[in-house]
Amino acid sequence: MSVSVRTIQTAVPETVLRQADVRDVFAAQEGLSRLGQRLVTASFDASAIETRYSVIDELTLDQQYDDPQFFDLASGALLAPSTRVRNELYIERASALYLEAAQKALDAVPSLTPGDITHVVTVSCTGFFAPGPDYVLVRQLGLAPSTLRYHVGFMGCYAAFPALRMAKSFCEADPDAVVLVVSAELCTLHVRSSNEPDQIVASSVFADGAAAAIVTARDLPADPGTPFVLDLDAFESVLTPVGEEDMAWKIGDEGFEMILSSYVPKIIDEHISGALEPLLARDATIGEAPSADIAQWAVHPGGRSILDKVAAKLDLSDRQMAASRGVLRDYGNMSSATILFVLKAILESSTPPRDGDRVCAMAFGPGLTVETGLLTVRAAA
Repeated sequence: MSVSVRTIQTAVPETVLRQADVRDVFAAQEGLSRLGQRLVTASFDASAIETRYSVIDELTLDQQYDDPQFFDLASGALLAPSTRVRNELYIERASALYLEAAQKALDAVPSLTPGDITHVVTVSCTGFFAPGPDYVLVRQLGLAPSTLRYHVGFMGCYAAFPALRMAKSFCEADPDAVVLVVSAELCTLHVRSSNEPDQIVASSVFADGAAAAIVTARDLPADPGTPFVLDLDAFESVLTPVGEEDMAWKIGDEGFEMILSSYVPKIIDEHISGALEPLLARDATIGEAPSADIAQWAVHPGGRSILDKVAAKLDLSDRQMAASRGVLRDYGNMSSATILFVLKAILESSTPPRDGDRVCAMAFGPGLTVETGLLTVRAAA
């Protein structure tokens, strides 16, 4: 029995952050040291990001808002709202993005109705509320009130993997199950001006977005516009022996505080091969050179240097890295939602995958945790 992702759909806010414009805003902040200014310029310019998206309307940079809370265009100052203010905007805007992505996913599989959804798994690490996004989806999408609901919270950039693993388990336990997995992250709610290198890097890469997937083992007809599905073959989770203090996510008085040290790419470079071993050992057809045996690679674009290290260590080609680099360029790092954007980009590439292509997906997060998955591209029946 194959458990498959039938569709992946995405949603982003309306406010577009053009990297050069946002760089200039951060570099002009009062209280920034000369070193801080140089770090801002270097981090933003080296990010390989052109555009990102944000729920903070004030960052459109073309309209002065009355009583601004995050950015005052008149003075050019980035403001410091409380965690409560940030979380209240999360409740409003995350709910909308969860719904938009989920509705797109339902629309993309017309052979299913809202009443067919048996489980909802929501994912986020950038805000909290209860009843939460899982409740919002059931109520607003007209799902059955008996729908089983789960929330994967505060796990960081790798959290879509536990969500997909849960969905696979549900479908293996009940072949008639249909699981709606939705991740929404509003990372820009927590950016701030700082002289600290960790915070500067975070401000240069993080963005907002949502992605939804429908997972099931049901034998469904092919859906219009969806020539491929992704079979979920296997997952593994590995903690690296170092890195606990190099990537972390804590709640402060003025938003959530990211610790993202410059050693993270080095840690990934040293440990990614070992972290992949348990996953690759599950398939005897994969040899000592996995880049030759696995056609498609979905690497979480935590930043350009992370992608560079993974590509070099695993000997991945420009084509194999194209989806990850394209998502980084066009959307930035949307934490847990990002890997779903990458998988969607692989399925919808201008040079589409072939039936039977293997996909190796990976993401990294606090701990330092490496989550990996093997998937197979299959032509929709």
